Amino acid sequence: MDEAENNAAILARIKELKRKRNAIILAHNYQRPEIQDIGDFTGDSLELSRRAVSAAEADVIVFCGVRFMAETASILNPGKIVLLPNADAGCPMADMIDAAALIAKKKEIPSARVVCYVNSTAEVKAESDICCTSANAVQVVQSLGDGEILFVPDQYLGQWVATKLKRELILWPGYCPTHVKIMPEDILNLKQKHPGAVALVHPECRPEVTCIADEVLSTGGMIRFVKQSDATVFIIGTEREIIHRLTIENPGKTFIHASKKAICPNMKKIKLKHVLSALEEMKPEIKVPEAIRVRARKALDRMLEI
Repeated sequence: MDEAENNAAILARIKELKRKRNAIILAHNYQRPEIQDIGDFTGDSLELSRRAVSAAEADVIVFCGVRFMAETASILNPGKIVLLPNADAGCPMADMIDAAALIAKKKEIPSARVVCYVNSTAEVKAESDICCTSANAVQVVQSLGDGEILFVPDQYLGQWVATKLKRELILWPGYCPTHVKIMPEDILNLKQKHPGAVALVHPECRPEVTCIADEVLSTGGMIRFVKQSDATVFIIGTEREIIHRLTIENPGKTFIHASKKAICPNMKKIKLKHVLSALEEMKPEIKVPEAIRVRARKALDRMLEI
């Protein structure tokens, strides 16, 4: 059996098991193209969080992303089985802060409210006042009014929000190892080669990159912007695989990846065989302990209300 026949057999079996398990597949925009293609819903962290909440029709959520995303689905759906097809799919940024470190920092600045980027562990969310994603971080911080805010863990997203709102935030020194590889010269060189191209970059990028972009957007924001834009050439300053979806949904438009280095190895850990195995064996299951889940849920609910 060649690779194409093998993949066809895997896809057929996944489809069969989805019906049998009453499962839904959620896939992040950074997943491999073949994983995006089997997703019942593909989106960014905010969109996937909202879809997880509304997945009332499913008994099983197969989350094709990284661990914190599956944890978020578990927090929002305690009565459902949440599967992460590859248990090794983690997030280095999420690992840059833990609950103990956050608790210690809160003691240093007891008056500060904690805004927690959704790219974090369930334990960190449980110690936070409200969560945010790259799509709604500005609105979340704005909703809290005046007063000190500790923004964790992504310093670059936090700095971008602070710049947008013209206010100071206390920033945790975390970052996305994939987005920091995009350099300003990458954008400038591509703009020189492609006059008229529109540069879209993610707010996890360095400030010297976001300040020269035409638009700073979440991946969901990029999807919407490109659909509505009259431009035909775009420089994409985020993880490579979003270009798969952009190309499918926007025939006739050209997408240039800002940097060959901007590839997330963790997002590539889930393959079709892992999705099949998860549905066959109903594992690895991600289950957040109830005491942590209840507290983390409050921070997520506050975000989803905005």
